[in-house]
Amino acid sequence: MNTPEAAPSGSVTDNTARSQYEMDVAGQTVFARYRRQDDTTLILHVEAPPSLRGTGAADRFMQGLVALAAQQGTKLVPLCSYAVAWMKRHP
Repeated sequence: MNTPEAAPSGSVTDNTARSQYEMDVAGQTVFARYRRQDDTTLILHVEAPPSLRGTGAADRFMQGLVALAAQQGTKLVPLCSYAVAWMKRHP
């Protein structure tokens, strides 16, 4: 398991103990809670701290999340409205 503390700032990690992807941005955490089903990962909720909203942090997070999921060989299924909208804009 990758731990958020071991990753450089701006890298998305998979915190399997909490069932969420995470990215540190200046000491704050952008995250997406998930549930796994076989080779599919359901994205349940994406959240950025209020102070990071409008900074592009969630967009960078989603880019990293998609890249990490591809490395892991898992298909992403967005259920969160933000993740659904982001994935429609970035097919």
